[in-house]
Amino acid sequence: MKLLLVEDDRELRRTLADAMAVEGYEVLTAASLSEGMALARHADVDLVVLDLGLPDGDGEALLDALRHRQGTPVLVISARQAEGQKIRLLDAGADDYLVKPFSVGELLARLRVALRHRGTSVHAAVTRYAQGGLEVDLEAHRVALHGEPVHLTPTEFRLLARLVRSAGRVVTHRQLLADVWGPEFTEHTHYLRLYMGQLRAKLEADPTEPQRLLTEPGVGYRLVDTD
Repeated sequence: MKLLLVEDDRELRRTLADAMAVEGYEVLTAASLSEGMALARHADVDLVVLDLGLPDGDGEALLDALRHRQGTPVLVISARQAEGQKIRLLDAGADDYLVKPFSVGELLARLRVALRHRGTSVHAAVTRYAQGGLEVDLEAHRVALHGEPVHLTPTEFRLLARLVRSAGRVVTHRQLLADVWGPEFTEHTHYLRLYMGQLRAKLEADPTEPQRLLTEPGVGYRLVDTD
């Protein structure tokens, strides 16, 4: 699921984008109204998180543009607390209005609510995994085996993270390739075999007889369920 985050504060933008990515969203970011307008016009996004106070204009202009062209859910985030403005923007088509400062957990929950209201069922992603000595914390970007840190390359971590978010369930080859490498790589199954082999070499006692990262022949891979 693809989200557009329009926020000019660099640190907040990075924090929110990282949290959304951990939840499994593909995140496009914009730091200005014009950049947000361009991305909204050309990218097929499922939801927009929109700040109002942007350096080149008010985010309300993007809300208006989205309302005239498509039914994309919009969650407004702003330091502006005036009740009248919140009511006006909600009446103008915003799906929710969140006043800064807010917790990342609350924002993610409101994203799920906005998507559910549009008919898309979304549940909180699994972000922590513990089984047989393997511990994965996606939010902290930490992997440990029997208490010892395990270094993974960025691609290895993304692949493991995708399996963690669906722990216990099979993830197809195409889905893994699309989510980790991008939709244009769905036929490149050799990438998947290579990186799965590297993950098994780091996480399995015997990579030739995997007990954690299991192959579902002809379908995909599955990370064994958590305790």
